[in-house]
Amino acid sequence: MENKRLIIYVDTSVIGGYFDVEFAQETQSLFDNIESSSYQIMFSSVTENELINAPKQVREFLASIPEHLKIRVELTEEAVNLADTYLAEKVVGKTSREDCFHIALATIYKADILVSWNFKHIVNIFRIRGYNAVNLKLGYSQIDIRSPKEIINYEE
Repeated sequence: MENKRLIIYVDTSVIGGYFDVEFAQETQSLFDNIESSSYQIMFSSVTENELINAPKQVREFLASIPEHLKIRVELTEEAVNLADTYLAEKVVGKTSREDCFHIALATIYKADILVSWNFKHIVNIFRIRGYNAVNLKLGYSQIDIRSPKEIINYEE
């Protein structure tokens, strides 16, 4: 049986994590898995906007990933409305609107997993339950949210 390639939505923290001492090892392993065709990454116009002020090596890293392994999605009115519902339902505070855009995009575009190093607003069991409660209430699928450490393929 052939394994389906998982589509993982990566937020900006994962791309920056490639060069961050604290997160580099796991992030680099994750991208090794992507390169070896275990995954395809999904990212958005929101990610690109957040990377505008990032260090040059971080911006260039996203560009260096082969095109056939990337899926780029646009922030839509539907995603903005879903993100604003997360805020209205107080899943997170208003300062986390950009984070909500990532969750909404991963949900709407049906990523298999959203991957982030943001433990305060995204990879947090209470937040995840909140995002998924809103998703179910509005007829969307639940979203699986993990840190890179949780989805690295450790098989040799």
